[in-house]
Amino acid sequence: MAQYVAQILHGNRAGEGEYTFEGPDNLMSHTPVKVMRAFMEHVDAAAHLGHVEYTINAAMKNSRVGVVTVLGELEFSGNNHQPFVCMISCKD
Repeated sequence: MAQYVAQILHGNRAGEGEYTFEGPDNLMSHTPVKVMRAFMEHVDAAAHLGHVEYTINAAMKNSRVGVVTVLGELEFSGNNHQPFVCMISCKD
């Protein structure tokens, strides 16, 4: 398993962080949506809050530098939707 890093910034909740997670060695060869899904599966397991709902509005991959960028909304309880930006890359 390879190590990846996700940097995420979201909405009004001072939600900014950098998270390391494991994934298959070839994760970055997949679509940007599959890369984001792998990160969110890590969030689901690590947050102990159950499944974290999210909507992806745009997802792109810069294969030259190995970075996936995703824009969307995190869906918190009480119909509280917060916009987010997430960048995922291989950990050095």
